[in-house]
Amino acid sequence: MSDSVSMRESLRQMIAVLQAERQALAGLDLDGLMGTAQDKARLCGTLDAQSPFLAEQGIDDECRGLLDAARRLNEVNRQVRNLIAANVAARLDALTGAPALYRAGAVATPAYAYVTPRG
Repeated sequence: MSDSVSMRESLRQMIAVLQAERQALAGLDLDGLMGTAQDKARLCGTLDAQSPFLAEQGIDDECRGLLDAARRLNEVNRQVRNLIAANVAARLDALTGAPALYRAGAVATPAYAYVTPRG
């Protein structure tokens, strides 16, 4: 199998795993989330092994599109995870009647909103 075809197949698998992760997040399926985390780690290793191909031959339009789709899906899943975590924190605060200890001062905005993107 050529490097280009192998790269495309790995990216298609990553997209499928990211879609499964979204479904697991929607259903709050812990086993599904753990399975997709393992699959993502495995596929990241596979893609890392294929990265010399990118440096040597460049990336074609199809791979670029697959990479963009995977990047967008991963970002959406990250935001959903953060929303779920914020919701759980708010519910725990409501149950205990106390604000979260990790929040700075009286700021109601989650701390992750202040993180700047890496550049």
